Amino acid sequence: MTTVMPEGEALRKAVKWIAAEINYNPDKSVQELLNEAVTRFDLSPKDTEFLMSFYKKGGSSSEAN
Repeated sequence: MTTVMPEGEALRKAVKWIAAEINYNPDKSVQELLNEAVTRFDLSPKDTEFLMSFYKKGGSSSEAN
C-alpha cells in the first residue's frame, strides 16, 4: 500500500493535528476538525480539497506519518 504524503508544511501539520485531536476529542466530528484545521493552518483551497478527500477515504495518523 502506498502512503500518501501531503506536500506543504501547513498541510502536514494539519493532518498531524487532526489525528491528535481525533484521539483527544473523540466527541468532535471529523468534519468539525477539518473545518478548524483549514482556518488554524490557513490552508489553500487545493490543500483543503486534499485534506477533505484524505479523510473521506479513511485517512488516519498511521497513513499520515
